[in-house]
Amino acid sequence: MAKRYVSIWFPLLVLEGMIRRQPRLKDILFVLAAPDHGRMRITAACAEAQKQGIQAGMAVADARALTAGLQVLDDEPELPLKLLTGLGHWCIRYTPAVAVDPPDGLLLDATGCAHLWGGEAKYIEAIQRRLQAFGYTTCIAMAGAIRAAWAIARYGRKPLMVVPPGKERQAIVSLPPAALRLEASVTERLQKLGLYTIGHFIDMQPSVLRRRFGECLTERMDQALGRKNEPLILLQPVEPFREYLPCLEPVVTRAGIEIALQRLLDALCKRLVKEGKGLRKAMLKAWRVDDDVQQIEIGTHLPSCRPDHLFKLFELKIDRIEPALGIELFILEAPKVERARPSQEALWHYSGLDDKRLAELLDRLTGKLGKGMVRRYLPDEHYWPERSYKEARALTEQPATEWQEDRPRPVRLLRIPEPVEVAAPIPDYPPMHFRYKGQLHTIKKADGPERIEAEWWIAEEEHRDYYIVEDETGARYWIFRLGHYDGSRPHRWYLHGFFP
Repeated sequence: MAKRYVSIWFPLLVLEGMIRRQPRLKDILFVLAAPDHGRMRITAACAEAQKQGIQAGMAVADARALTAGLQVLDDEPELPLKLLTGLGHWCIRYTPAVAVDPPDGLLLDATGCAHLWGGEAKYIEAIQRRLQAFGYTTCIAMAGAIRAAWAIARYGRKPLMVVPPGKERQAIVSLPPAALRLEASVTERLQKLGLYTIGHFIDMQPSVLRRRFGECLTERMDQALGRKNEPLILLQPVEPFREYLPCLEPVVTRAGIEIALQRLLDALCKRLVKEGKGLRKAMLKAWRVDDDVQQIEIGTHLPSCRPDHLFKLFELKIDRIEPALGIELFILEAPKVERARPSQEALWHYSGLDDKRLAELLDRLTGKLGKGMVRRYLPDEHYWPERSYKEARALTEQPATEWQEDRPRPVRLLRIPEPVEVAAPIPDYPPMHFRYKGQLHTIKKADGPERIEAEWWIAEEEHRDYYIVEDETGARYWIFRLGHYDGSRPHRWYLHGFFP
């Protein structure tokens, strides 16, 4: 697929950006100024001020002498980059590859995007129309090379121009040398020699041009003709698995959102199947006409490329999308993708934790209950009970050791043992009763103690003597006494778990 780039030039970026931030300036005569060697000099002037002879570089005092009522605003050096960054993020709705082109432009890699808007001409028209609605004057060009698009946007005769693939040479030959973004000294020397357009020297020998004007001239010509690549520093990394769906009319109903989601999932899953992959995380972004972005996200326990299953996961969260005045663009992206293992037909019904049906059940439970509500634990090689397990990072993760089964352990273990009040006839005997959360439990049966020593290589702590006790209602608890009983301090007891 041939590369296609778009250059957007904002000739009045700062002035129109200020008006957008302060609408009252639209009907006011104003300029921007910055200090320069002890004097305030104008850096930009509105259109009406320019008509009255006020230009950039003029001293503020001279400008005020020419025009009464001139309002002077402080120039913000960081404002152009701030405006371009905001506009660049807005343009991601048209292509994921957007780069800032200081001081007054944007560059878009539009390869494979224009057909979604009905062609390249309609594509750049849609961009210009929306930017004009924001109050920005623009000149936009599309070409097969970044440098060619940049030159045509700034020095072409039309505010909108599409250069057919392979026609960059014909498009730039009539432009002045400055269209190649050369240094001022190089441009001046070219004009002194009578080389007023690129066509006057485009067919000269590269060695001659390098000798007279330096390496920069031939390099910029190669870039403009597409013979040399020019990298883009993107505002946002491009997700390799991303699908776009622009809407002819704004979508305001749940049914419309579901139709758009189904189409995007079908397209994305076809790509995943072709590459033998499945997604683990997916996000649906809905760009509204008021520039707000609504977003919902799903995750899976195993790589999945089944549209019907993924649709059910998204379906649980569609109500979180607020269409408001309407959604004009849907984007589905999968930031986390893994290679899908081929499934093998089993000779028996149970196929373990890697069963896709079990994984899909867990996906639906997670979607309904929330992230982190469904967990899997594996044994860990520690004596301390709260350290003897760890949370599995994946459904298919295998344990490095076996669960301890030689001694009974509670089904429910408190993450942090809770203190209880205990009465025991002799310090080393099981307690007769204990009080937990204000409720008294009389102990009818007890088994223990089981001493568990502290792991000195982790932390210096006292040992624990554990007892399994049963109260008058038949409920069983796992309690322990911390350390030795020496009579100099009260003994400390804790509740650590519950048996079924």
